[in-house]
Amino acid sequence: MQIETIPVGLYEANCIIAWEDPRAAWIIDPGGEERAILAALAAHGLSPSLVALTHAHFDHIGAIPGILRAFPSLPVHIAPGETAVISDPRNCREPDYPRIAPVETLAPDLADGSTLSSGGLAAEILHTPGHTPGSTCFLFHAAGTIATGDTLFAGSCGRTDFPGGSAQDMRTSLARLATLPPELRVIPGHGPDTTIAREIATNPYMSGL
Repeated sequence: MQIETIPVGLYEANCIIAWEDPRAAWIIDPGGEERAILAALAAHGLSPSLVALTHAHFDHIGAIPGILRAFPSLPVHIAPGETAVISDPRNCREPDYPRIAPVETLAPDLADGSTLSSGGLAAEILHTPGHTPGSTCFLFHAAGTIATGDTLFAGSCGRTDFPGGSAQDMRTSLARLATLPPELRVIPGHGPDTTIAREIATNPYMSGL
């Protein structure tokens, strides 16, 4: 699996472009700057096969309208518990992150333990609430990589004081991630890559789990 991570938008959310098939790619968390995302696809000769969202906060979805203008039939996969958030009037930060219209190709099918497959890639879906009720991680077993969104960062974890957040759920989710293979590469929703082993050893939110 090949990966390009592009920090996008005012909050520099990590948009992940992942591919195995040289013609098709996943776009995970297109938070903004659709031109940069589309340019990266073009540079690699790729067309997207899907968009996948770790959660629906404004800084992880901002480029969806622009991407769908270029690829109108592209499915946008999300956990069922996140669907109402996307077009919620509160889920924006004008003018940098305007409210987006309902997504016609939304696919609320990311159930815990299920597998999302497309374009030669497959990821196990892990439900990891805490930052939001439907927060999701994408575990690519074959590539030894997990995209954790705003559940786990290098040295930290996502905030739990937003609507729907839960400190107890976050602790449970981090404990679940702590059971994964220690060498697993972690691509978080913001900031640098890390590994499960490094976070167990150094992240105060994972100590003692």
